[in-house]
Amino acid sequence: MGTRCVTVVQERGKDIMAMYRQMDGGPDGHGKELAEFLQGKRIINGIPFGKDNSMSFNGMGCLAASLVAHFKTEIGGFYLVPLTSRGDGAYLYTVYDGEIPGSIKLRVESCGKTIYDGYVDDFSPEDCREDDE
Repeated sequence: MGTRCVTVVQERGKDIMAMYRQMDGGPDGHGKELAEFLQGKRIINGIPFGKDNSMSFNGMGCLAASLVAHFKTEIGGFYLVPLTSRGDGAYLYTVYDGEIPGSIKLRVESCGKTIYDGYVDDFSPEDCREDDE
């Protein structure tokens, strides 16, 4: 499968990281893996000591760094790219902070059309239908 995608992480509406994936970029591949990595996790401000923080990111910058560390396990496949590289894949995934404090949202676009925009905990690849049924 040669489906490319770009994942962008935003903080308060500003792009802070863009990562290109060379293959398996569709909702059933990268979309599913991205959502599984983020589901159940929260954005916090400050690290509470003495508590289990394994399901938290200390801000969107921490989320972005953790996302790269999670996906980049070998040479090739994933690359950090300029923030202007939004159109370099068949799919564009945007991870951003939700309206509910601590929540994480995900927008999925294909060919400039939004096919999913909601909370990452609610994401399912089946939600990403590109037809107009």
